[in-house]
Amino acid sequence: MVIVIMGILAAVAAPRFFDKNAFDSRGYYDQVMSTLRFAQKTAVAQRRPVCVAFTAGSIELTIDSSIPPDGGCDAALTSPEGLAPYIVTAPSGVTLSDFVTPFSFTALGRATVAQSITVSGYATPITVEAETGYVH
Repeated sequence: MVIVIMGILAAVAAPRFFDKNAFDSRGYYDQVMSTLRFAQKTAVAQRRPVCVAFTAGSIELTIDSSIPPDGGCDAALTSPEGLAPYIVTAPSGVTLSDFVTPFSFTALGRATVAQSITVSGYATPITVEAETGYVH
């Protein structure tokens, strides 16, 4: 009986452990969500717009450095680790949805447009609410 149960588990569960793409997709999903939340919190803390730009495999954050802020993001944002520019690159085989447009968070934390961002290999999209800037 034990051998039969082990055989069923090996046939069903083992392939999931060797598929690294599922783990990479979930990790990148969490990283994108954290990056967007960081951008919103930085915009509020610095009281200046933070822009979010997308490619198929990366996200880049920039900030408005002009005084007073004019809405144009012209400086690289520094990451929490102290690295500039703040760029998050997807692992190989993982991409973002094609229809994501660049946007920014205002000094009040609002997003300029609502977004729905999908990470390949992960079913739940990341949503950014326009009015509040809430990322979920």
